Amino acid sequence: MAKRLDGKVALVTGGARGIGRSISSALAAEGAVVGVLDLREDLAQVAVDGILAAGGTAMAFGGDVAQRETFDKAVQALKQAHGRFDILVNNAIWVRYGPIAAITPEMLTRMVGTGFNSVVWGIQVGSEAMTEGGSIINIASAAAFVGVAEAMVYGGVKSGVLGLTRSSAVELGPRGIRVNAVCPGSVPTDGMKLNVDPDMMATRIARTPLGRLGEVEDIAQAALFLASSDSSWITGTSILVDGGATHAIR
Repeated sequence: MAKRLDGKVALVTGGARGIGRSISSALAAEGAVVGVLDLREDLAQVAVDGILAAGGTAMAFGGDVAQRETFDKAVQALKQAHGRFDILVNNAIWVRYGPIAAITPEMLTRMVGTGFNSVVWGIQVGSEAMTEGGSIINIASAAAFVGVAEAMVYGGVKSGVLGLTRSSAVELGPRGIRVNAVCPGSVPTDGMKLNVDPDMMATRIARTPLGRLGEVEDIAQAALFLASSDSSWITGTSILVDGGATHAIR
């Protein structure tokens, strides 16, 4: 039976853990060849091994996504091995919450480099390699729509990702390349647990109309929809996957 992404070749940044790993697995399960790119290539290989064990096809890449060369190497390797490049998921992020007074140059540089600059380089390199029918999916955040205390840089980076999404969609649309964003709400990944304590987790659940935190699979399914032809007339938009929390006043 045909799968939605048969014959497609994808790259997922931050693809070794959390949301990125779930997206990598979901794309592979629907037939895509998936490049798993992570700062730590050993963890990317673990994710690839899981995809291979499930009957999928994948390649592991290591590198710093804040550098354009990391995308050049991964995309070129995928095209050389499989003859094409179709899907890019810009998921990588490095996050530290903290008060405004505690922001350091090192923290700012790393968060902007990993969460914003990487999206610029990914869109630039990925779109150059794509033909008509390509899809770029940027993982933004519900924090792009609301104010979150002690998360000024994170909110700013994710708001910027939405701006990159809209503008690149307009520019790349005539080439048949779609660009969209998925905006997760609270999903208890290791990164979130590092920045949000259990009391805040409980508060977020109480404010969510659907009454639970998200799962990585919730985000992966939204990304899968945008990667597939099911969303062939959708570009420049953002999908909130947050259980209704962003628009709820409680």
